[in-house]
Order: sequence, then structure tokens, then C-alpha cells
Amino acid sequence: MHREVTVTLGHNAEFRFDLEHAEPMGNEEARRWLDDEFIRLECEPLRASGKVLLADKVLTVAVAAGAPLLSDATWLAQFARATYAVLVKPIIHVDVPSMTISY
Repeated sequence: MHREVTVTLGHNAEFRFDLEHAEPMGNEEARRWLDDEFIRLECEPLRASGKVLLADKVLTVAVAAGAPLLSDATWLAQFARATYAVLVKPIIHVDVPSMTISY
């Protein structure tokens, strides 16, 4: 089964990672990695209640990372592995301009 994570920043800026040969990341490890990046990148919750859903965390980390981190092959691989592990969908598209995730 084909598995990939794509992040679109707009203006023809798209970052794609094929997970076909990537080492799987466990769910707990993925949650910790996303939590750490959420804090390190000083992300803010999207909801007024302060509750942060996993999809929200993936989206806000992608926004905060922007092109500089998404261009880093090692960081992109970790992000894609963590995203796949927590969302468990074969094809994931993170669309930053529209602030959506589609499967």
C-alpha cells in the first residue's frame, strides 16, 4: 500500500515524503515527537478552549515549521512518520493555506 504525507504551503511550495521505505514510528513516540515540536516551535492552540487535537497539532507544527524545516530532509521524514503514526491514513495532505488536512 502506498503511503505518503504531503504539505502544501502555497505558491507552488509543496513538500512530499514517501513512507514506503521509512521506518515506522510508534503512536506514543509520534505523540511525544509532535508534542516536543509543538513546544519547541512555540505553536499556539487553534481552538479558543485551548484543547489541541492531534490533527490540529500536525497542522500547527507544519505552519510553524514552514519551508525552512520542511526543506530539511531529516526533519521532514520525522514529521511525516509522526503524522502517519497519529493519523493512520495512507495518504495525508496538510494544506497550510486553507488550514486543513485531507486524506
